[in-house]
Amino acid sequence: MKKITYLAPLALAMALTACGGAAETEGASSGEAVAEVAAPAGQQWSEVVAKTDAGGYVMGNPDAPIKLVEYMSITCSHCATFGEQAFDSIRDDYVNSGRVSFEVRNFVRDPLDLTAAILSRCGGEGPFFALTKQALNNQTAMFEKAQGMGEATYNDILKSDPNVRFVRLAEQLELTSFFQQRGVSADQAKACLSDEAAAEKLMADTQVAVKDFNISGTPTFLLNGKVVEGTNWPMIETKLKEAGAR
Repeated sequence: MKKITYLAPLALAMALTACGGAAETEGASSGEAVAEVAAPAGQQWSEVVAKTDAGGYVMGNPDAPIKLVEYMSITCSHCATFGEQAFDSIRDDYVNSGRVSFEVRNFVRDPLDLTAAILSRCGGEGPFFALTKQALNNQTAMFEKAQGMGEATYNDILKSDPNVRFVRLAEQLELTSFFQQRGVSADQAKACLSDEAAAEKLMADTQVAVKDFNISGTPTFLLNGKVVEGTNWPMIETKLKEAGAR
């Protein structure tokens, strides 16, 4: 198996890949209002979650005419702000109408981000969005733990074997206990963090995103397959409404 080489030791000052940058963008075309689509009996569309071929998780009507994708990083402050502002409204006002599906794709920027991303995905489809939002809300505490471990410990962890590297990092960041309190058992977390193929896939998906969409920072949004301008909820909500989600 190919060894993980993308995650070289990084300064704990968190001077990492850009957060809040923008790719080359296109505006979403305006359209007529889209009719609501009823969810399956006994369900809301926000309860319908599936993994996608692009490696993300999509919530909502799989045939929704308006498809919103967010490339996000758990270590990005702008992504945390967007999650706080937007996740509930996207779910309640747009996804549940059946007009819009919402997909989140992890864009991993650094070892901390990869560790948290692995754990947010460890519970599978159902809890992914809730775990991701809570991981974003835990950013400050995670950064404090990262600073507190010291450069020597951090670098020592990153030099360890790939099958234990992220287990050790999660323990130092107290992410194992954080996710355990949210339904991911310690054994389950260890198995996910030890899965070299899963880590490689997340990194490969990030490189594909850079190649296909020229992404240089997060969050970056696609609307019906095209990058759109905006990194905050008011801008993205405007694009949704212009596309007919109103």
